[in-house]
Amino acid sequence: MVATYGYIRVSSKDQNEQRQLHKMLERGVEARRIFVDKASGKNFERPQYQLLRKVLNEKDIIYMDALDRLGRNYDEVISEWKYITRELKADIVVLENESLFDSRKFREMGEMGQLMEDQFLSLLSYVADQERKKIRQRQAEGIEVARSQGKHLGRPQMNLSNLSKKQLQIIEDNHLKWRNGDITGVMFMDMLELKKNTFYKIMREFKEAKIT
Repeated sequence: MVATYGYIRVSSKDQNEQRQLHKMLERGVEARRIFVDKASGKNFERPQYQLLRKVLNEKDIIYMDALDRLGRNYDEVISEWKYITRELKADIVVLENESLFDSRKFREMGEMGQLMEDQFLSLLSYVADQERKKIRQRQAEGIEVARSQGKHLGRPQMNLSNLSKKQLQIIEDNHLKWRNGDITGVMFMDMLELKKNTFYKIMREFKEAKIT
């Protein structure tokens, strides 16, 4: 018996999957056969997706809202598409662009359909690669513009001058206790909510400020 499944992915626990869920139910997919992951699409190590893979049988159908719900790395998406449609012999239907992303249509064409599917997936890989290059180029151009304007790139440097009043007061109240060994460095860092390297850098600045 052919089974119909739905696969939903949202990137974080805060995102709502109801829109995708509604689409699956409209297609007649039973709620118990809808698999939902709240995880990044950077790889396929997602618990619900892996479970879906295990239950798939030949001629089963997976509905998904958009191709990027399957994953973000298009080379891996293509590999996964071929695994599901050719090794497992199940089918994928992407609701966002059903006229293109419906493996059943390629399957109906026999050998010619597989050739067309290969060309289509190669085109998809090329488009994805071009998009990645564009993104990298835009990032490089943005960095160059920022540098030419003398802007600091990356996270702002933490130093004594940009600590909060609360942190400065904690240092005033406790630096001698730390120096005398009454409190440990770890305790002092926790009080200030600073990491080790930043803590010691700031304490050197504080000592120099006291001397001057």
